Amino acid sequence: MSVYRLLISCPDAHGLVAVVSQFILTHNGNIKEAHHHLDEPNKRFFMRIEIEASSISCSLEELKQIFRTLATQYDMSWQINDAAKLKRILIMGSKSSHCVADLLHRDHEKELEGEVVGVLSNHQRLGKIASWYDVDFKQVEINTNTKDADIAKMTKAVDLFNPDVIVLARYMQIIPKDLCEKYAGKIINIHHSFLPSFVGANPYKRAADRGVKLIGATCHYVTADLDEGPIIEQDVIRVDHGNSSDNMKKMGQDVEKITLAKGLQYHLEDRVLTCNNKTIVFN
Repeated sequence: MSVYRLLISCPDAHGLVAVVSQFILTHNGNIKEAHHHLDEPNKRFFMRIEIEASSISCSLEELKQIFRTLATQYDMSWQINDAAKLKRILIMGSKSSHCVADLLHRDHEKELEGEVVGVLSNHQRLGKIASWYDVDFKQVEINTNTKDADIAKMTKAVDLFNPDVIVLARYMQIIPKDLCEKYAGKIINIHHSFLPSFVGANPYKRAADRGVKLIGATCHYVTADLDEGPIIEQDVIRVDHGNSSDNMKKMGQDVEKITLAKGLQYHLEDRVLTCNNKTIVFN
């Protein structure tokens, strides 16, 4: 059964749930799932509704056009998406293959509510994995002495894939500010640390040196501020003094795969709304 997904973020106002529900009813819509949340400190209201597509008495474009009047009245940021239209996923990776391989396998098994259209890497290593899954692969090297030109090539390659969402599956390069802005809210990263702890490179060694008892991974949206974008999903695993940094790395990679896959799926299902630098995830 195909559904339309209505996502709303707006200043809080009396009767918003009733107003939106009445709008849907007026167009003969049948609500299949509904969530809402009020962020008290910011006095901002969030809503996600799934509507049975076949129940609506007009086309999707007509529904959007009609809803604009209501959205303007309540100063809404909003979108209505057709779940039947799968989002195009571009995976970007470097040498580490565990997250890339996991996402490609999930795509192969039709576990993701999207379609992987390509793998982009600064190394050739991921080419074999992409080829096995019959996914287009593009390599753009990033060299220190030609970095600006290489970043420009990488940006052009990203655009050619025409992605709806970009997944940094351990892509160990900083994304330029203009690309962050162009794909704002559409670039998802997995950080091999339970942010905000151990920001940056080599977190497992620093975690081992610090003697932590929990290690984890963080899936978040990418912004121009390194590793500081809104967090979508996090998970942890317990460790102790007997675990070396290499042990922690192996254990952490499993957490990374699961955390990234869950965060991506929330995004693909339109379950994530942002408020300043945090997220509301209707899961």
